Amino acid sequence: MREFLLAFIPIFIAMDAIGILPMFIGFTEHLKKTERRRTILQSILTAFIIGILFLFLGRWIFAILGIQVSDFKIAGGAVLLAISLRDILQYEKSHKLPSETMGAVPIGTPLVVGPAVLTTIIILLDSYGPFITVLSFVINLIITWIVFFYSAAISNFLGKAGSKAFSKIASLLLAAIAVMMMRKGIIDTIAFFCGSKT
Repeated sequence: MREFLLAFIPIFIAMDAIGILPMFIGFTEHLKKTERRRTILQSILTAFIIGILFLFLGRWIFAILGIQVSDFKIAGGAVLLAISLRDILQYEKSHKLPSETMGAVPIGTPLVVGPAVLTTIIILLDSYGPFITVLSFVINLIITWIVFFYSAAISNFLGKAGSKAFSKIASLLLAAIAVMMMRKGIIDTIAFFCGSKT
């Protein structure tokens, strides 16, 4: 039980289902109930597939391509920044992200499973083995699914005007998260090159 908690808690913090809920509401507040449920399922399945593949193939893929985790942070941050800026600067609702794919990108990845989660599960794999790591990852995905499933009730509570305001605030938060991810990636890159020279 202790090992499970030691694996579960870091993934819970990295996934941050409550923290990304405002972004999810902002992306999906214009969708119908069936579309929102399809988007939730798509996002969780995408997050699961990417997480499991990365768990077992991540280090090997990175080694072959010569990619550092810091590169992944910068790329993921850039994607989130582009999406958030588009939402902040737009004036018409017609420019929303396509509902057919938003569950996969950007919700499934890099919001639910981004660089922080992927890096965390690789570290946990070395410490606690595949069973506990996968179990902790799956339970966190179930928690995220529950939070997303009840997002409509939260959105209804806020009302139409509140949802619009919430959406813009969420986009600002998303932009800040994107900049943070890129900043950490740049710092890690600088530290890597400085360490390799010493």
